[in-house]
Amino acid sequence: MNIVPLHIPDVLLIEPKVFEDERGYFFESFNQAAFKDATGLSLDFVQDNESLSRKGVLRGLHLQLPPHEQGKLVRVVSGSVFDVAVDVRKSSPHYGKWCGAILSADNKKQLYLPPGFAHGFAVLENHTVFSYKCTGYYHKESEVCLAWDDPLPGIEWPLDDPIISEKDRFQATAFANFESPF
Repeated sequence: MNIVPLHIPDVLLIEPKVFEDERGYFFESFNQAAFKDATGLSLDFVQDNESLSRKGVLRGLHLQLPPHEQGKLVRVVSGSVFDVAVDVRKSSPHYGKWCGAILSADNKKQLYLPPGFAHGFAVLENHTVFSYKCTGYYHKESEVCLAWDDPLPGIEWPLDDPIISEKDRFQATAFANFESPF
């Protein structure tokens, strides 16, 4: 696998080694020993999640607060997304900044986001299946939703009029009002 730090270096773009021939392809979507060798990170993933979305859906920006924070390893099984991480670590030189990447079934790239990042994605194709591994269990009371359209991180979403959930529309916190514990 090839590891590419994005402009926020703790967010890692992972390019797996894909074996293709006339039958199709094969790749390891996760191998704990190879991941540790490539990144230096020894992580215990405890929960896998999957969503199905249609083109135009925007999910996020979500995170969980300590002590229930989550690191995430995300990928697309079918379709494509524009995946985004926003740094909410107060001591980081990248606090309030975002980075993103196109993840698709075709490019098979993955993104690792450590705890301390809000996460969201815009769905670029119908029937997109998004899958992710988490280092912590879901804990509803620790979940925070930051406004996807907040001007402070200023994310350049590739959607003009996204389809968003009621939670993301009405319960999201403005970045300026978020007291980060990270």
